[in-house]
Amino acid sequence: MFQPGFFDLDNRMLKIDSNGDPLTKINQAVDWEIFRPALEKARQKPRKSAAGPKGYDVILLFKILVLQSLYNLSDDATEYQILDRDSFCRFLGLHVGSKVPDATTIWLFREDLKNAGIIEELFSQFELHLQECGYTALKGQIVDASIVKTPIQRNSREENAQIKREGKAPVQWGENKRRRKDVDARWTKKNGKSFFGYKNHISVDAKHKLIRGWKVTDASVHDNNVFEEILAENTNRNVWADSAYYSKDRLKSLEESGYRERIHRKGTRNRKLTAREQKSNRTKSKVRVRVEHVFGAQTQKAGNLLVRTVGLARATVKIGMRNLAYNMDRLGTLLVT
Repeated sequence: MFQPGFFDLDNRMLKIDSNGDPLTKINQAVDWEIFRPALEKARQKPRKSAAGPKGYDVILLFKILVLQSLYNLSDDATEYQILDRDSFCRFLGLHVGSKVPDATTIWLFREDLKNAGIIEELFSQFELHLQECGYTALKGQIVDASIVKTPIQRNSREENAQIKREGKAPVQWGENKRRRKDVDARWTKKNGKSFFGYKNHISVDAKHKLIRGWKVTDASVHDNNVFEEILAENTNRNVWADSAYYSKDRLKSLEESGYRERIHRKGTRNRKLTAREQKSNRTKSKVRVRVEHVFGAQTQKAGNLLVRTVGLARATVKIGMRNLAYNMDRLGTLLVT
């Protein structure tokens, strides 16, 4: 019977690298220690006793969340894939004999981040790292939003009405049911189809296609409502967006804030777009389409994100981690090319 040796594994990893392992690029691009102070702060808990094993290192657990976000894995699937995939183990610095955090540990660590409310701090810390690497936000910014689905809740009409009216779970639900029900997610329609979940609103710099600003809301919130909140620092004052963001008030507020609007014009039944406006829209699309590359890259690597958590706070951590993981992956690509 053939017994694989050390050099057999070495050769396999070399083949993975020759095919362009994105995880190797990320490891080379990211200084993981910049996240340690915030992660340690989030995990600080009083210990009842000094006895017992020491917990897993926070950087290891954080890198596991990055893996999970890149490949859109559940907690159980993440544990399995780490055990099964050599490239995952190498990314995490684990070997065959290493103890692997289980699904419960992964869930608890993500809860720590949620309870500490530090996902925005982690994102900002990496933004500083991007600037230190020479990737300052350039050539203006592009604003857009994507729908992030969550499992549909099978509630009665009366229960849904109560949730919308009071903004919380019905009092008649027991504790176990409350834990399983997402009362923050909402329905929305896009292109005639209905979706249930949340929205990932982002601002991307036009030069590097890195996410510079973001916010998570329930799916029913119109893209217009968080436009100003996600505008980020940029050396250029141009702002691109599709026609969903267009309004006279928006154009006025952007001008007053010193921005140059590059928002698509939209026609109506009573007023068609002029030939000049159509040409202007086509010109704007050449830049605005770059934000679609970001959503496309996230989908290509991980498929359509399905948030399996419950509530806006947990969804914010999951979607925020996906935005952060995208930036790490993008930086790895930029440094190589």
